[in-house]
Amino acid sequence: MQLEGNTILLGITGGIAAYKSCNIVRLLQKRGARVKVVMSEHATEFVGPLTFRALTNEPVAVGLFDDPSDPIHHISLAQEPDLVVVAPATANIIAKMANGVADDLISTTLLATPRPIVIAPAMNNGMWKAPATQANMATLRERGVHVVGPGSGYLACGNVDTGRMSEPEVIVEAVCEVLNPAPQDLAGKRIVITAGPTHEPIDPVRFIGNRSSGKMGIALAGEAARRGAAVTLVLGPTSLDVPCGVECVRVQTAAEMLQAALSAFQTADAAICAAAVADYTPAAPADHKLKKANERLDRIELVETVDILAELSRQKGERCVIGFAAETDNVVEYAERKLARKGCDVIIANDVSRTDSGFGTDTNKAWIVSTTGTQELPVLTKPQLADTILDLLQKL
Repeated sequence: MQLEGNTILLGITGGIAAYKSCNIVRLLQKRGARVKVVMSEHATEFVGPLTFRALTNEPVAVGLFDDPSDPIHHISLAQEPDLVVVAPATANIIAKMANGVADDLISTTLLATPRPIVIAPAMNNGMWKAPATQANMATLRERGVHVVGPGSGYLACGNVDTGRMSEPEVIVEAVCEVLNPAPQDLAGKRIVITAGPTHEPIDPVRFIGNRSSGKMGIALAGEAARRGAAVTLVLGPTSLDVPCGVECVRVQTAAEMLQAALSAFQTADAAICAAAVADYTPAAPADHKLKKANERLDRIELVETVDILAELSRQKGERCVIGFAAETDNVVEYAERKLARKGCDVIIANDVSRTDSGFGTDTNKAWIVSTTGTQELPVLTKPQLADTILDLLQKL
């Protein structure tokens, strides 16, 4: 709940990405924020004000004179929030902001506000690359406006290029960072983080895997980067986005993850092994799809994979290595045994038998197990647990 007690004014301008602003409202509310909305008249052609009225339970401001009870509505809107975010921010509103134009409610509010401003540009790639837009963006950055994106991808015009509005989750993270900047206590440190499952091939189609989503390791990578660390994320197969500012090495198998982790660890200060690495891999994977009719899979001969956590711990010297233990019973007991067996500094024991913890969930029930004792943690969101682990790492 990083935004508890904060009021956010969401400005929505006339672009097709306005439909994503509904999700921005919900994500801000989940972080504890009160959200108010101001729209340009063109924005209402894409999403109606009633939608945002229903989502926020607040009046939605559109016109300069649409609230008779507030004759200077743009001033009250400018003063009330703790932060203003404009998403989508069209080339038009960016130009108005850069040049001090105030000819409607949203532009007058932006000109009048003393609060921090975050913008998420969204437009056609040609408009984004135009010299005028780039000059306007340079002006806004120089004035301290926080810019998120734009990203690259499929645009409404059919092009695949830069100009796509950043995803709502990324925009909300930027809002949280502006209002609650992370301490830079990991600046100058290099951290290797493994995340996600591994897929061990039986043939080119089938594999042995597990239910890991990669959410925990990705949360760790994002939080570590926010706190100033140079992060190398060794990521198994997952569809999740990689946090901004994180170097990512994508892998499929345990063997590939081992090599990537060892390579990155050579110049690192610490490693956090959050990946759910397969303990076994097929001894002789087929080079073609096995046919049920004449190549029955009556059995699969398996061989053990190399233990990545143990190998990094063996090479760590004075450096710090933190591992994870996903257990369904005797969670702390098994984690204590794992700590002694692997030789790492800390084990984060995770009870994956619970519905609010483990693979694919947004929260974890965990214990910190070290040679000095065991600390039980409450149920935390994965970013909260990531911050707790990084606090511990910083002390170590």
